[in-house]
Amino acid sequence: MKKILVASSALVAVAFAGQASASEKISLSVGGYMEQWAGVATQDNPAQDNRNAFQSDTEIHFSGSTTLDNGIEVGAKVELEGEQSTSQIDEQYLYVNGGFGQVKLGAEDGAAGDMGISAPAVGPVGANDGDMGNWVQLNAVPDTVPAGGDSKRVTYYTPSLGGFKAGLSYADDDGSEDADTTTTGDNRVSGGLEYKGDFDAVSVAVAVTGETYGEGEWFSVGANVGFGAFTVGASAMQRDAEFGYGSNVTADATGGNRTTAEDDKHFDIGVSYAMDAASISLTYAYAEDDTKNTSAGSDEISAVDLGLAYTLGAGVTWKSSVFWFDDQGQDAGSADDNDGYGAVTGLVLSF
Repeated sequence: MKKILVASSALVAVAFAGQASASEKISLSVGGYMEQWAGVATQDNPAQDNRNAFQSDTEIHFSGSTTLDNGIEVGAKVELEGEQSTSQIDEQYLYVNGGFGQVKLGAEDGAAGDMGISAPAVGPVGANDGDMGNWVQLNAVPDTVPAGGDSKRVTYYTPSLGGFKAGLSYADDDGSEDADTTTTGDNRVSGGLEYKGDFDAVSVAVAVTGETYGEGEWFSVGANVGFGAFTVGASAMQRDAEFGYGSNVTADATGGNRTTAEDDKHFDIGVSYAMDAASISLTYAYAEDDTKNTSAGSDEISAVDLGLAYTLGAGVTWKSSVFWFDDQGQDAGSADDNDGYGAVTGLVLSF
């Protein structure tokens, strides 16, 4: 794998060789987003009723690019977290675009995370995007594209050919998200294959993605179909019990290597409808997750989200969600069991 990466780097370098530079120096532009939410939720487990009624997510993005004399575009992007966190930088990478496709090098999501497709959801609390866990206690989160974090990696995307596109990422150490240079985790390989096409009034997007990490892997398939103002979609994922458990990865609380645990299974289905400045969606997601403990069975989560998004003006969108969930813990009737519902509303600013 490392020999392949060295050879790929050499090919990219050859593409630049001998080019007299008349391009301008890269100037960074500022963008990003701010999300501010207010919500209420009720849940059966009284020990979990202390979730903050106000949530937020803010990032400032610095990006810029230049086009060389040979037509190759070179650019960079840095995403700065707008809230207090252990790491103030979310993603940072450079990219090279040309007739050969795109190469990205740096700390970012990787091919599986970028190319994965889930069911449509327009509200702030999608049943399938993990945000429901900000408002209520869930022992598992429905997620059909459980891609890894922003590890330092190299990613290659092919050009789109007849609507088809492929991507492949390699991270030498999954624990390299921050500034450390030591190898503490296993390598992670992720990839995807997608198709996107328009046929008169119908649009189709299909993706197959997956990752290997430790002793296991996960695979996902998703599709969205748009016709008129409607979009319908669904996705499903299966993850090996051994995923993330290898020679360099800490074992779970039971101390085992999880080779006898069950595989995780997640799926979702949803529909959205757009009308001028407004759009609504209804999404259902389900997770059967065995990652918490190898000895106590599986968590089963069902979640439903009704979402609304309304564009108030350029860069300003009002979003709301009404959601319901049922978390059947590893031991029926135990403290792991929880169910309830809630509502969230707020603004999204894009700049």
